[in-house]
Amino acid sequence: METQDERHSPPGRTRPAAVLFDRDGTLVVDVPYNRDPGLVRPMPGARAALDRLRRRGVPIGVVTNQSGVARGLIGVEELHEVNSRVETLLGPFDVWAVCSHGEDDGCGCRKPAPGLIVRAAAILGVNARDCVVIGDIGRDMDAARAAGARGILVPTSRTLPREVATAPETAADLVSAVERVIR
Repeated sequence: METQDERHSPPGRTRPAAVLFDRDGTLVVDVPYNRDPGLVRPMPGARAALDRLRRRGVPIGVVTNQSGVARGLIGVEELHEVNSRVETLLGPFDVWAVCSHGEDDGCGCRKPAPGLIVRAAAILGVNARDCVVIGDIGRDMDAARAAGARGILVPTSRTLPREVATAPETAADLVSAVERVIR
């Protein structure tokens, strides 16, 4: 019997034009509406996984919803400081695409809409369809699907069972997800 990973593995994929990561719950431990850089903690294996892509010359980026800005829970400068801490701990990213809109703002960038992925790909000068998006919830996978990108779900305790069931691909952890991308 095949596993979900085998069912959803696309055959013969070539090296992606870029790999785009969700921030909270994927690259760093999710601290809701984090405004304190001191609370940033990398997910297990995150630095090693990112460095592996960097060594292979694959551009990497972050695509993240940060509605705490729209809600007044996080200041723009605080958000920049938290993102800067992420880079200090995990190394530089080629692009950051951040949506600071609220859920009811109707913007085209907030995941599950494809805008962040399309914007990040454009900044990198690549087609969104040639990118891989790695995230921990269904919105990340829906945004990847909407942008025509390959999506890989790395479930956490926050991930709903239906999100796992409908994910195009899953990986047990970030290191395994990156391994799927580069093999």
